[in-house]
Amino acid sequence: MSRKEGYDRRRALAWAMYDWGNSAFATSVMAAFFPIFLGDYWLGESKVNSTFVLGTTNSASGLIVMLSAPLLGAIADRMSARKGNLLLFAVVGATSTAALTFLQPGQWLAAAVLFGIAAVGFSAANIFYDALLVGVAPPPKRDFVSSLGFAAGYLGGSLLFIVHALMINWPEWFGLQDRAMAVRVSFLTVAVWWVVFTIPLLLRVPEPPGVSPARGWQALRSGLAGLASTLRQVKAHRPVLLFLVGYWLYIDGVHTIIRMALDFGRQIGFGTSDLVLALLITNLVGFPATLGFGRLGERIGSKAGILLALGVYCAVALSAWFIDRVWHFYVLAVAIGLVQGGVQSLSRSFYSRIIPQDKSAEFFGFYNMLGKFAVVLGPFVVGGVSVLTGSPRVSIMSVLVFFVVGGAILAMVREGK
Repeated sequence: MSRKEGYDRRRALAWAMYDWGNSAFATSVMAAFFPIFLGDYWLGESKVNSTFVLGTTNSASGLIVMLSAPLLGAIADRMSARKGNLLLFAVVGATSTAALTFLQPGQWLAAAVLFGIAAVGFSAANIFYDALLVGVAPPPKRDFVSSLGFAAGYLGGSLLFIVHALMINWPEWFGLQDRAMAVRVSFLTVAVWWVVFTIPLLLRVPEPPGVSPARGWQALRSGLAGLASTLRQVKAHRPVLLFLVGYWLYIDGVHTIIRMALDFGRQIGFGTSDLVLALLITNLVGFPATLGFGRLGERIGSKAGILLALGVYCAVALSAWFIDRVWHFYVLAVAIGLVQGGVQSLSRSFYSRIIPQDKSAEFFGFYNMLGKFAVVLGPFVVGGVSVLTGSPRVSIMSVLVFFVVGGAILAMVREGK
């Protein structure tokens, strides 16, 4: 096998650098500063509920991606345009993020719309980023390369997040007027960071061949026909169907922990600074741990590695009953950091080996669709249990069922041709 057809380290690194770039949006904007700034700056004295605005915006953007992901993938497969579509949605996401910099107090509706567009761009671009994995690394190397991408994301997102935290706490160091200006500048730097680290992928990563290259309306018609065909193939291909069901359940648990862990810490009495530090710990631990899981997947198999990570998540969910000191919460943050990137990266690489290679974007459209839908059920269950029991500990422990059932279904998947 030639180097072009096989594994090229520089090509793999160029692919992973996109994760380094776009993870700044996930960490600094989506998880940290937009939710805070929405309530404190854009809404200000308004009586509009910030939680409602944020939740509605996230749900709407997730629904758009969920419904469009399979069709986007089908069209990209036929146009041989994974890179082009990735660039399109990355630019849309980065531009919308940069535009947040220029909004003034009271412009909460414009902020919500721009954030929603940016979130759609972020998620849609990831469909094509994931699909490019099949052209970056042969099957024996996909566990490691997939892990390399997530690890680069943890490191890149954490480094810029540290800079932003310094900017917000000591704006005078950076020649900024106040914290509000620091947050607004952080949106602009995220956009630049995102675009700059997209360039290596565009230059070095090859475009996998399409099923039957087409353009315009022909591509749309072909994509719709291909989507219907893929639905039939998913139903007929038992390993893919089983994996997608199991993945939907356990990744819902993973996303629920990501989104609800800090709320759980707040509910049991920990301060904001403690929670921010826990988030930083998770991301910093996630960088080497994700690389380690890539190597582990090469040794014991990606499915075994996923099941190991789900076992740790089960322990994390059960430990919620016993946490009453802040250092306990930090230990929890370390445990999550050890497996969070591993379960995501190994899931991606395992899935890439059981799907048709010439329809990778199409099948990854379903994969990403489930990933987006998996941010609905878990938080709803946790919230419902919290209302019924009045206990944040019992509510976070309810996530256990997603890991157990999802892992059991994954265990039934057999990898083959």
